[in-house]
Amino acid sequence: MAKKSKMHKDARNLITVTQPKSPIAEQYRTIRTNIEFMAVDKEIQVMLITSATQSEGKSTTSSNLAVAYAQQGKKVLIIDTDMRRPTVHYTFKVANGLGLSSLLTRQAELEKAVLPTKIDNLSILTAGPIPPNPAELLSSRAMENLILELRENYDVIILDAPPLLQVADSRITSKLTDGVVLVVGCTTSDRQRVLKAKEQLELAEAKILGVVLNRRELTDDSAYQYYYSYE
Repeated sequence: MAKKSKMHKDARNLITVTQPKSPIAEQYRTIRTNIEFMAVDKEIQVMLITSATQSEGKSTTSSNLAVAYAQQGKKVLIIDTDMRRPTVHYTFKVANGLGLSSLLTRQAELEKAVLPTKIDNLSILTAGPIPPNPAELLSSRAMENLILELRENYDVIILDAPPLLQVADSRITSKLTDGVVLVVGCTTSDRQRVLKAKEQLELAEAKILGVVLNRRELTDDSAYQYYYSYE
């Protein structure tokens, strides 16, 4: 993904909402389309978005990709599975009183924990109160059953997951999904760390759907090439 020469102050700006006709918003729709093309043998209904390290743009990608699917008319749920540093509720400006941790510890019901957003067709399950044992909760039978139940109610489920090299959470939850998208910050990622992250996913037997190159400078040439390829 390209970035503007002048970064917006809000790193999690939903550009698919605020500037839906922009080249960057179109790139999110292109990612959506590319993922759909990969669903040859099996539908990709549940996907996990992660990165090698923090601050590479995985939450921005997760949120904008969720919006792109919702704008297509799909019933979408985005889940913040980063129960250590949750952020998705900030992006969609909803409360984080009840969420994933509440469901997994049986302190809330699904109907009360899943919240609507201002975007049609898009709901959110926030991370909830930060628990002392995120990895144990994510590897529990309750988490497995939750994903199975949600599959019955949503067309697309996107898991915004923690960075791969810092905690085991993403490797654990990748087993519950149909594929993983790895976000790589062009100006912040270290090649060896990205390769290590890929290795971690392969060891977890996760299906890697692809890599999103984020925070690349948008030049006049790249914009031209984009429109050229679109036409």
